[in-house]
Amino acid sequence: MFSAALSGFLLGASLIIAIGAQNAFILRQGLLREHLFILSLICALSDALLIAAGVAGLGTLIAQSPTLISFVTLGGAVFLLWYASIAFRRAFHPEVLQAATSGNGNLKVAISTVLALTFLNPHVYLDTVVLLGGLSARFEGVNRAAYGAGAALASFIWFFGLGYGARLLQPVFAKPAAWRVLDVLIGLVMAGIALSLLVSFLNN
Repeated sequence: MFSAALSGFLLGASLIIAIGAQNAFILRQGLLREHLFILSLICALSDALLIAAGVAGLGTLIAQSPTLISFVTLGGAVFLLWYASIAFRRAFHPEVLQAATSGNGNLKVAISTVLALTFLNPHVYLDTVVLLGGLSARFEGVNRAAYGAGAALASFIWFFGLGYGARLLQPVFAKPAAWRVLDVLIGLVMAGIALSLLVSFLNN
């Protein structure tokens, strides 16, 4: 059982620890110290829910529905392009960290954004439901559950570590130029993912 849990943990970590839409957003919120706990919890719980669904067999079902995959792919690409435009726009008006730590960010907007970045991004489904879920077929019974739990644990550790660890970078982000670089990178990541999704949609 421990071996199965470790396998799930390592695979989950390898898929989660990458520059992606969720990670970029949580990093920024961590630097701003805005709604960090609830947003990190939403990301981790969302991953855990999708991993559980994949381990339960939903991954196979989704893989057999080209229409559903196309719909999610196109919708995700449109949303990510919209968010990229926001990040590029912010880059022209960078913030200073001290002025941004007052916690004036809208919680409802932040939650809506992180939910959209999670559930409108097909890569999340591919990583959690399809890939992690598909590979769980190697295990049975308790070992399969342990595999899923290990993958979910990796998500919890990563998102909370990323969010709360971001404060170590606060001295760097006391300068507007650092925010400009971060927002440009976020915009490039979002736009890159969106374009890859559009290419995938057009090729199918």
